[in-house]
Amino acid sequence: MAGKKKIMDDGKNITRGGAIETVEAARAMEALFQARFARHHEELRWLYMELYDNDSMFAELCEELYVYADQRPAALKKRDLEREADPEWYKSNDLTGMMLYIDNFAGDLNGVRKKLPYIEKTGVNLIHLMPFLDTVPGRSDGGYAVADFRAVRPDLGTMDDLEKLTAACHKKGVNVCMDFVMNHTSQDHQWAKRARAGDGEYMSRYFFFADPSIPREYEKTVPQVFPTTAPGNFTWLDDCNHYVMTSFYPYQWDLNYRNPRVFNEMMYNFLFLANRGMDMIRIDAVPYIWKELGTDCRNLPQVHTIVRMMRMIGEIVCPSVILLGEVVMEPVKVVPYFGTVEKPECHLLYNVTTMCTTWHTVATKDTRLLRKQLDVVNALPKQYVFLNYLRCHDDIGWGLDYDTLKLWGISEVPHKKFLSDWFQGLTPDSVARGELYNADPASGDARQCGTTASLCGIEKAGFERDAGAMERAVRFDLTLHAMMFMQTGIPLLYSGDEIAQVNDYSYKDDPNKADDSRYLHRGKMRWDLAEHANDLTTPEGQVFCGLNALGALRKTNPAFGASADVWTLDTGDNGLLAIGRYYEGQKIIGVFNFTGKEKSASFPWDPGEFTDLLTGEKYVLEDLHIPAYGCYYMEQKQSRVSAEAEPADA
Repeated sequence: MAGKKKIMDDGKNITRGGAIETVEAARAMEALFQARFARHHEELRWLYMELYDNDSMFAELCEELYVYADQRPAALKKRDLEREADPEWYKSNDLTGMMLYIDNFAGDLNGVRKKLPYIEKTGVNLIHLMPFLDTVPGRSDGGYAVADFRAVRPDLGTMDDLEKLTAACHKKGVNVCMDFVMNHTSQDHQWAKRARAGDGEYMSRYFFFADPSIPREYEKTVPQVFPTTAPGNFTWLDDCNHYVMTSFYPYQWDLNYRNPRVFNEMMYNFLFLANRGMDMIRIDAVPYIWKELGTDCRNLPQVHTIVRMMRMIGEIVCPSVILLGEVVMEPVKVVPYFGTVEKPECHLLYNVTTMCTTWHTVATKDTRLLRKQLDVVNALPKQYVFLNYLRCHDDIGWGLDYDTLKLWGISEVPHKKFLSDWFQGLTPDSVARGELYNADPASGDARQCGTTASLCGIEKAGFERDAGAMERAVRFDLTLHAMMFMQTGIPLLYSGDEIAQVNDYSYKDDPNKADDSRYLHRGKMRWDLAEHANDLTTPEGQVFCGLNALGALRKTNPAFGASADVWTLDTGDNGLLAIGRYYEGQKIIGVFNFTGKEKSASFPWDPGEFTDLLTGEKYVLEDLHIPAYGCYYMEQKQSRVSAEAEPADA
C-alpha cells in the first residue's frame, strides 16, 4: 500500500488538515487512491528505475503521492471523480480558451475573479493564466524564471487568492490552466542560491562545470535558443568560478533531471500547484528537459519517459488535471509528445506549425502549404487533440516546411526576409504592423511580433481613418478566427483579440521590457474598448460579436466535435482554403478567402443546397462567390453516411 495515513480518527469522523469527513468517505477515497496507484505502479516503477535505478527515491515518491492525494481539497476530489467518469471532457466542442496576463488583464488574481462575468460574456470557459509564480523583476523572462514554485508573485496576490479564483471559476463552469516551468529555475531560486554558494547537493541539481572543456563540448552540438539576445548555452559565474548551463537566458539555470532528487521535487511542486485548483497544466519547454553530451539536447528519449511518468502521477493523484505540452517544433517532432494510445503522454499539444503557416499564408496569399499542414493534422488519430491559436504571448517563428516550399521555387533565406518585411509593413501590399524579435543580421533570421488585429490591418486602417480598409481588416480578422475554429482541436484566443486590440508601443518606455519586442502584443487590456463589445458600429463590437457567433456555432453543431471527420477540399484557386467537417448527418464546408479580391469556387462533388450558418442564406456550391478576405460556413443536413463516402480528392 502506498503512503501513510495522516488522519485523526475518532471512530465516526476523520479530520484531514482541518476538514472533517466521515470514516466511510475517507476509507472510500483511500481505496480509490490505492486502485489508481495499483493501476500504474508497475509501469511507473519500471520507468523510474530505468532512469534512476534508485529504490529509496522511488519509495519516497510513492509516499508523497499519497500525501498530495490525501491533501487534495474535497471539491477537487469530487471533480476528479466526475472527470474520471468522462475522461474525454476536454475534447468537447463546448471548450473555448483564452490566455491572459493577470496584471495586464485585471491587475491581480482578485481582479481576474471580479472580471469573470466578462469572461463568461466572451463565451470562454477555459482561462490560461500566464506565469504568475514568484520571480524577480528584470530577471523574469515574462515570468518564466521562477524563484519560488510555491508562491505567487506578490503584486499578483497569494496562493489563497489563487484558490479563491479557481473555486470561483469552477462554480461558473470555467476551467483554469497555468504554466509549469520544468526546464529551469531562476538564479534567484533557493536551490540556485545554495548551489552558487558551493553546496554540492544543490550544484548537482544544475549543470555546473569548473572545467571549460565540457561546456565547449556541449556547444559543439547544442543549438542556441536566442543567438542574438542570449548567445551560447552556458554562463560563467565569477563568484563561484563555475560555468552553469543556461539554455535560455543567463538568469535561467537548467535543471539536471539526471538527478532523481530534481525529478521528485519538481513532481511535488507540480502536485502542490494541481491541488490549488488547476484543470490544465502547461509544461513549458518540455523537449529541453533532458541533457546528454554529444547530442542536441532536444527531444531525447528520456524526455518522453519523464512526461509519461508525469501523466501517470497525475492520473494517480489528480486525474481531473490534464497536461498541455509546449513543443514549438515541426509536426514530426511534436506528435510523439502525445505518446501512444496505449501509453499516452500529453493530453493536448499546441498546434504551432499551423499557426505560423497561417501567417505565412496571410503574407503570400497562397494556401497550398496551409492545406498540406492541415492534411497532416487531420490524418492523425482522433485521440490526439491540438490547441489551436492565431496569436499567443510569444513571437511567431518561421518554422515552415521549407522542403516543400523549395519544390515551389521558394528559398528559405529570401522567404524569411520577405515575411519579416511584410509583417513590418515594409512591402507595398502589406497591411500589417509588427516588429521583429531576436533578429540575427548574420543569418537574416528573425521572429515576428504583433497582435492579430495589427497583423490583419486593423491598426493601419484605424491610423489612416480608412473606413473601407477597416471593413476589410475586420472581415479578415474574423475569417482567420473562423478558419481556426474549423480546425481539429480546441480554439484558444489571446486576451484582447476578442475586441481587436492593436499593438501597445508603450513597452519601449519600460527599461525592463524595452529590449523585448514581444511586449508589443502583451499590452494591458483596454477596458475602455471592451465597453464597445456590443456596439456593431465599432471594430471592437464587430469582432467581439463575430467571435461570439463563431463560438456559439462551434458549441451547438455536432460536426465541430472531436469525433468528426475533417478534410480539406480542392478549391481550384490557391487564394482559397476549404475545410470540410462531417458527423452523423451534418456536413459543414468552410471556405476562406486569403486575398483582397472576390473569388469564386465550385464544389461539384457536394451537390444540393447548403445554408450559410453565419447568415442563414441558402446556396448551391456552384460558382460560389467569396468576398475579399471573407468566409462561409456552409451546412448541409444529410442522411447518415460513412466517412468513406467522401470523395477521394476532397
